[in-house]
Amino acid sequence: MSKVAFVSHGGGPMPVLGDPSHVQLVATVKDLTQQLPKQPSVIVMISAHWETTGFEITAGATPDLIYDYYGFPEASYQLQYPAPGAPQLARDIAAKMEAQGTHIRLNESRGFDHGMFIPLMLMYPDANIPVLQISLASSLNPVQHWEFGERLAKVLPENAVVIGSGFSFHNMRTFFAPKTVQINHDVHVFQKWLDDTVTRSDVNMADAKARWAKWSSVEGGRFCHPREEHLIPLIVCHAVAQKQGQSIPFTALDVEARHFIW
Repeated sequence: MSKVAFVSHGGGPMPVLGDPSHVQLVATVKDLTQQLPKQPSVIVMISAHWETTGFEITAGATPDLIYDYYGFPEASYQLQYPAPGAPQLARDIAAKMEAQGTHIRLNESRGFDHGMFIPLMLMYPDANIPVLQISLASSLNPVQHWEFGERLAKVLPENAVVIGSGFSFHNMRTFFAPKTVQINHDVHVFQKWLDDTVTRSDVNMADAKARWAKWSSVEGGRFCHPREEHLIPLIVCHAVAQKQGQSIPFTALDVEARHFIW
């Protein structure tokens, strides 16, 4: 069984630039990493920052970095994370997923976006472990992504690490607005719903799938995620893990947030 984690990756490159509002995020990500294998055979990343029609997987030997953020200091466009790809494993995963009825296109030209390299600079700074990145389907359908995660779990190497990279709260306007009592309430109630969904021992996997299917209708859901691309990697991770996990609370950008680990 692969080890699985979901990390809230912060604002662009800010976690690796020493930004004071990301101190707790950086500390908790580094602490979380102590529970993961030090030298897995591969890291499989599901990032909020890559969406495609259907699913795709990186299949290049040496993917470039994609600096997909704007308006940051020049140093943030010089960051390096020269992790190798794993093209043969990508082909193997795609073939095994196809056998289960799920198509994944091989993408030999796609690089690694900041949803991959910013957290991995904190978690596995030596950049010496092969990495595969899998896209989100542009439908952003929670049930589709849950079922994708269930199937993905069956085709991964035993000693793989799966990391979902998103943010448990992702309302861009609110990040930079004054934090009113109502805002803090709406954020907290959804973070608590996430805790219950991922960690409560009386929630089985059928229950979890059903809860994820209706996430947008629960209190605080749409406020925290006006668009859900930063939430969907968490759904995939929960489905890959096929068990309940541990919540790691912290504050970043003056907002309550979570990582999770299984």
